[in-house]
Amino acid sequence: MSNASFTAKATPRDLRLDVFRGLCLVMIFMNHIPGTVYEHLTSRNFGFSDAAEGFVFMSGIAAGLAYSAPFRTGFTWPAVGRVWRRAWTLYMVHAMTTLLALGILSYGVMFMGAAEILGHNAFGTYLTQPLAAHIGMPFLLYQIGYVNILPMYMVMLLVAPFLLWLGLRWPFLTWALSGLLWFCAGLWYWNLPNFPFGGGWFFNPIAWQFVFSSGLLTGVAMKSGRRFIPVMRWLQVLTGAYLLLALVNSQSETVMHLLGQSLWALQEAGVPRIFTAFDKTYLSGPRLFHILALGYFLSTFPAIKRLCGSEAMQPLALLGRNALPVFALGSMLALAGQVTKAAYPASFALDSLLVVGGLAVHYLFALALEKGRLPR
Repeated sequence: MSNASFTAKATPRDLRLDVFRGLCLVMIFMNHIPGTVYEHLTSRNFGFSDAAEGFVFMSGIAAGLAYSAPFRTGFTWPAVGRVWRRAWTLYMVHAMTTLLALGILSYGVMFMGAAEILGHNAFGTYLTQPLAAHIGMPFLLYQIGYVNILPMYMVMLLVAPFLLWLGLRWPFLTWALSGLLWFCAGLWYWNLPNFPFGGGWFFNPIAWQFVFSSGLLTGVAMKSGRRFIPVMRWLQVLTGAYLLLALVNSQSETVMHLLGQSLWALQEAGVPRIFTAFDKTYLSGPRLFHILALGYFLSTFPAIKRLCGSEAMQPLALLGRNALPVFALGSMLALAGQVTKAAYPASFALDSLLVVGGLAVHYLFALALEKGRLPR
């Protein structure tokens, strides 16, 4: 196969990626302080998937855009090293946020009387089995709740060079193999282990690799100035109908009951649970198909691209351009918000202080990164 077939086209920056990543960061932060009035405004209340699926999908797109070019001519170690250095950065950020999370939660228990958090976020294990927890932490086997998505993303980047090489040459075969692995993980419950407690990773990389790979192949195609899946009217209608079903299901108890009964009947008839459940760990079909449908549907309308390029969307784009440090900061602010919610009586004023004030800190932090040209 000639190198000419892999020629990348120079394309202007697509602000949709920045804006939607920024929007996902906002919703992740709101979701990570449970019990506020603001969490009812996030995407998980209007469909089957939530901001986490969207963030991983767009992380795949970003990886395809950023790292695919060197793999067009072959599989070279400098190209691999560039991707793996980013994975190492994620490991260091995860280690830092885990230590800070333990400090925030410990402070809440000791000085704020927020004892109820001992039963959440796998924090109790750190107190009852400290030696075992310290063994598990550096090997990513013990993960604190709400700061546990980066290990999955790190695993994705470790395998990304192989996906990029394959995806540039046989994109639909790569996608099919990724889908097969997702199916097998859900069918036979493949996962990476936890320690010291049992079970597997909450964000199971063997399952979640499919949504990441879907994004990565999309990014690879975008880098070449084309679409991974072309705009087709019938597919617009199909994905739009699925999104509408998910929306109606989220707002109607009657529809929710009927859909639940139908999926249960299918499961009883022998349809694998991976297609009938709403399991986040194994990214069950309804959730997976929802984020893929949403990504495709939104990408087919030029008006969305124009909207993302507008001045009003630039605060979100700013967050999206600085996604990793903003996510790390947001995770710490969210845990501090959880501690505060546990220590003080619930009120709209407190919710607003935590959420609106926290988002203001997000913006100011991203602005400082941008102005200071600090590495993202």
